Amino acid sequence: MTESETDKTKESSVKGPSNFIRNMITKDIASAKHEGRVVTRFPPEPNGYLHIGHAKSICLNFSLAKENGGVCNLRFDDTNPAKESQEYVDAIKENITWLGFGWNGDVRYSSSYFDHLYNFATQLIKNGKAFICSLDADQAREYRGTLTEPGKESPNRNRSISENLDLFERMRNGEYGEGAYTLRAKIDMASPNINMRDPIIYRIRHISHHQTQDKWCIYPTYDFTHCISDAIENITHSLCTLEFEDHRPLYDWILNNLELDSLKTISDSASTGAKFLLPQQTEFAKLKLNYTIMGNRKLKEMVELGIVDGWDDPRLPTLAGMRRRGFTAVSIRNFCENAGISRSESTVDLSMLEHAVREDLDQEAFRVMCVLNPLKVTISNIKESEAESLTLRNHPKKESMGTRKVPFTRGIYIDRSDFEEIPSPGFKRLTPGGEVRLRGCYVIKCDKVLKNSEGEITELICTADKETLGRRPEGRKVKGVIHWVSAVYGQEATLRLYDRLFIIENPEAKEVKDYREFLNPASLSVIKNCVIEPSIADQTRIKHFQFEREGYFIIDEKLSAQGGLAFNRTISLRDSWGK
Repeated sequence: MTESETDKTKESSVKGPSNFIRNMITKDIASAKHEGRVVTRFPPEPNGYLHIGHAKSICLNFSLAKENGGVCNLRFDDTNPAKESQEYVDAIKENITWLGFGWNGDVRYSSSYFDHLYNFATQLIKNGKAFICSLDADQAREYRGTLTEPGKESPNRNRSISENLDLFERMRNGEYGEGAYTLRAKIDMASPNINMRDPIIYRIRHISHHQTQDKWCIYPTYDFTHCISDAIENITHSLCTLEFEDHRPLYDWILNNLELDSLKTISDSASTGAKFLLPQQTEFAKLKLNYTIMGNRKLKEMVELGIVDGWDDPRLPTLAGMRRRGFTAVSIRNFCENAGISRSESTVDLSMLEHAVREDLDQEAFRVMCVLNPLKVTISNIKESEAESLTLRNHPKKESMGTRKVPFTRGIYIDRSDFEEIPSPGFKRLTPGGEVRLRGCYVIKCDKVLKNSEGEITELICTADKETLGRRPEGRKVKGVIHWVSAVYGQEATLRLYDRLFIIENPEAKEVKDYREFLNPASLSVIKNCVIEPSIADQTRIKHFQFEREGYFIIDEKLSAQGGLAFNRTISLRDSWGK
């Protein structure tokens, strides 16, 4: 993080805008429900990279803890080794740190609790509240019923406790293949909540785990694991997205059907002496952005199919992609705060995120000049050997950001769009016989236009008014100001310009059969042979730049390491979508 980002992180300890979760926590503290403690957690499954939707949950959980003098755990709910990997674990930790948050103590893993979870499952069996089922997946689906029709009880539901215990132990010992048996909670097959119809809480998976390796061949389900992990960690406020609202009765059922003392004994409170209470789940609406896909399955598919260039492709809503594109941690935190917390699902316009990025970069980005489509200009009254060193401010409104030296030479480049031989109405830049001011430099006049045999403009011959450096020309009004780069000292660069990845607002809508049909073919434009002022070489510690009149950019370290300067455009100076 930059120094300014660190300062802003410190400022984030101030309470954000009121919402129903903040109000709930305030009441809990006032009533001493948890002895004034606030312990939250961020519990990602390590099956992909974090995206902007996760950022909302991260900001919520970490900020609420910090605001109230509490702590937030980072816990990986790693119960499905078929989809999880250490790569994702490492990426998640790195992106949380980049976002500006630090977790409480060591990183936690649900897999660290596997022994406890197995014992709790055994406890349910002994108390007649779980049984071993031999129905295969298709049969279980048939027996489960529908949203309008109750399910049917498994023929194995009334196995004896001793038989269930024996089978469960043998499952653990690896005596059966995948799908042969599952352990199911014994609840109510007629429940209107389909999640309560004897849900699976353990299944057989002969797969090595990224943490426990080959110690286990049976793995608990997320629903069984999550609530117990919360209880072990003495989580006071278990915050989940609305998709888990229908799972809350199961969350409570599992905890209320375990022996409280056995939970308390292994919980964090056992060593701290803190009051032990069962955690309570509270749901909030997840973050949805238009023109964006955030479903992990589809994101992973796009990566694997090569539709995008890895999880850190700057067009993706992953934090890794946004970071590579130049989105700042501060802007993402501000966006998540401004998007708000509610129980009503809605879609946030992408322009809101873009505004947050522009707002931060306008204050933080160093100004430099870069010509995207170079047109050679020769200043006829400047000698070949002459090179004037001009001093330009790095930010027009912030003296603290200092100045830089920019060489002015006989040969310079301007952008082709800044010259029109036959000017269109309202054109205020360079024309034959016309004048324009070079940024931080002289007023120049176009004296001659050179063309090749095909009639294409190849060069402009101009003269500079040496009396106009830092002052207006006598008796003349020059309206246009354009950027430029020395043809002698300018450095070649490749720019990558990004646009929205999809051309429809909701590429995840149910009626969309194949999201690939709506990919934006102009989501990436690569411009080679751009020319940037040489001061860029001295700004190695600077991450974010405003290329004057062109947008905000960041050095793509990944591509630049392969040779040559490469920049990603973070965002244009103005919202031009649909215009």
